[in-house]
Amino acid sequence: MTLTNVHISIGVMLLSFSIGFLAYYVISDDVKKGQKKIHMGETLNQLVNFVIYIWLGKVLLNIPLFIEDPLAVLAYPSNSHAFHIAIFVSVIALMIKTKRGKMDVVPFLHTFIHIFLISTFIYEFIQFVWYDNRYSIAYMGLVVLLIVALVLTRRFLSVQWQNVFIYFAWTLGSFMLTLFLPIMTVFGYTVKPWFSGFLLIVALILIVYQKQLSKVD
Repeated sequence: MTLTNVHISIGVMLLSFSIGFLAYYVISDDVKKGQKKIHMGETLNQLVNFVIYIWLGKVLLNIPLFIEDPLAVLAYPSNSHAFHIAIFVSVIALMIKTKRGKMDVVPFLHTFIHIFLISTFIYEFIQFVWYDNRYSIAYMGLVVLLIVALVLTRRFLSVQWQNVFIYFAWTLGSFMLTLFLPIMTVFGYTVKPWFSGFLLIVALILIVYQKQLSKVD
């Protein structure tokens, strides 16, 4: 991938998330505007951290080259391995922040899910229309179903259960797509079956955990 293509890819991603944030702010009626801005700010902050973690992943995967030429490593496009590392680090950072009482993770995840799904749909739609990426159709269809489910379940599911349900549905759908498609990508990063399978196991654990919390309540 040339630097020009990298810049275009970054531009498409920024456009997708910009539309995702704007659509969430205009359409969502989950919280008051003041709280909504706080949750959106936290989501933006975590996305910036995620980009930093991707760079960290690139450095860890290319330590010898980074020592010789740091700019060369940072200039290269990230691969799926750096993407996976960034996800793991992000989850650990969120867990630490939540445990220290610095974040209310439930409304944050609810906001993130909305923005993520809308942004993903825009990104995949551009990939299909502009780049004629036929593999985007299946994943775009999954995202549309999840957005519809998000709207329909808000009346009878609590925010906690809605978060768990959408996450489970996304991981299950993604796992199935990785098995049947030659390649599946999320924002241009290839997702392997083992990774989506791992996320699915995590989703199942969260369902059991949420059920235990419901019994306690």
